[in-house]
Amino acid sequence: MAHKTYIPKASEIERKCFLIDADSQVLGRLATRVATLLTGKDEPLYTPHMQCGDQVVVINAKKIRVTGHKVKDKVYQHYTGYPGGRRQATFEEVQAKKPEFIITEAVRKMLPKNRLRAKWLKRLRVYADGHHRQSAQKPIPITLF
Repeated sequence: MAHKTYIPKASEIERKCFLIDADSQVLGRLATRVATLLTGKDEPLYTPHMQCGDQVVVINAKKIRVTGHKVKDKVYQHYTGYPGGRRQATFEEVQAKKPEFIITEAVRKMLPKNRLRAKWLKRLRVYADGHHRQSAQKPIPITLF
């Protein structure tokens, strides 16, 4: 008799909310952990084509750190679509203006490039300081490394 693969129904997936404090955490290590929680790869009912992950709240984004010389050397860039429209900013500049963008962008680039990526990113909440608006969800604090 052949064994059949069990695929859970959407109603069977139990979602949790996790709280991560980014204070003095390394950006890459934090982003990999957040990406794993969002996709649900650490869950026993993980299914690649379903949204099995949990909600993640990251606080203290402005206190994130990077190793080596990346503070000065890491460059975020995008193109506006107009001639001469390439915009660049270093890690230091982006951290001063929009610290939430740094974590969101790192996690976005670590997620698979498919239709679920936008849905996973909607479950990610990043705040620059220590206050968040998800207290009603009773997030479970996680300590990294």
